[in-house]
Amino acid sequence: MAAAGYELKILRSIDRIKREQWNALTGENDLPFLEWEWLSAMETSGSISPQTGWHPLHFTLWSGERLLAAAPFYLKTNSDGEYIYDYFWAEAAHSLRRHWYPKLVGTVPATPAEGYHFLHTKEISGDTVTALILDAAEKVCRQNNIASLSLLFADPGLSRILPSLGYTAWKHSHYLWQNHDFKNFDAYLDLFSKGQRKNIRKEYRSPSGQGIVVGIVEGEKASEEHFRKMFELFTITNDKFYPWDARWVNEKFFMYLEREYRKRLAFVEARRGGEILALAFLVRKNDRIWGRYWGAYEEIRNLHFAACYYAPMDWCIREGIHFFDPGAGSAHKIRRGFRLCSNRSWHKFFDPLLEQLFINNIDAVNLHEEENIALLNAELPFK
Repeated sequence: MAAAGYELKILRSIDRIKREQWNALTGENDLPFLEWEWLSAMETSGSISPQTGWHPLHFTLWSGERLLAAAPFYLKTNSDGEYIYDYFWAEAAHSLRRHWYPKLVGTVPATPAEGYHFLHTKEISGDTVTALILDAAEKVCRQNNIASLSLLFADPGLSRILPSLGYTAWKHSHYLWQNHDFKNFDAYLDLFSKGQRKNIRKEYRSPSGQGIVVGIVEGEKASEEHFRKMFELFTITNDKFYPWDARWVNEKFFMYLEREYRKRLAFVEARRGGEILALAFLVRKNDRIWGRYWGAYEEIRNLHFAACYYAPMDWCIREGIHFFDPGAGSAHKIRRGFRLCSNRSWHKFFDPLLEQLFINNIDAVNLHEEENIALLNAELPFK
């Protein structure tokens, strides 16, 4: 497929591209989840595959043998693992006797982290890449009766160009903690009201009072046991929430990361008597960390708060890491100092009735989300 003098190829597996070629397009400020190893772990393990509703269709731009740009896309036959929760739109489409699926989505699978965009070399502009790839993707949609094209957890910079290309924003939210160069964890606690400061200290210290040691193990120093037990514990957590669980990755995914991607990873481990009792899984790049998975063999009061929130915050303060995204979750994060932030997905429809459905209702949906963000952030327990 020709694209303004370049050759555009659509590849059905990330492994059709060499690791070095793909990663040469990534920069220090790009999501770690856009790196080849993470995407390959998802696909090679079978976690993300046609059998789970994800059909890889990666759009790439070439000049001869040189890869100039790349964008991970997936043809979806369901909405599982997207963390965008468009099920009510799908139900509305069904009531209108329209097909919501299949749909084409640009995203990092099963990873609710803001920052998705198209990767490219410096010799071609981001706007040019975005326009070329989206034009090719839209042609694929129209030629194959694909209902819509969406970009999920999009990088804020895309807001500059996507409206002019006919895309409409749907607002969402995620939690984020920021380290304002605190000297130590107690300096962070000084932000809080007296009552909540006391409560957080109690929650953080609670496991040690029960003979549990909580600490950070960086990926290069982690044992194979950490990765295997992480899957076991992740499974235990999902079993508790069945059928509303988020069981998107399998054991092969964790073991692939153990071999290929330790440099970006860290664990929060909780041990009692030398044995691993609980683990939280973190991904780090530069001055950001992301919390991804958690599990415990026993229900221990406050252990989740200590391992998933306070220990990573403490680590950020010691290491000079400025941002901590704890992943999807509930409003109790507000009480621990996470602020709710806005993010966007962008959507374009190739069925006029679906487009009308979306356009006529999205303003009200977005207003509701804005009000929810304001209401929850008003509950931050700071002085």
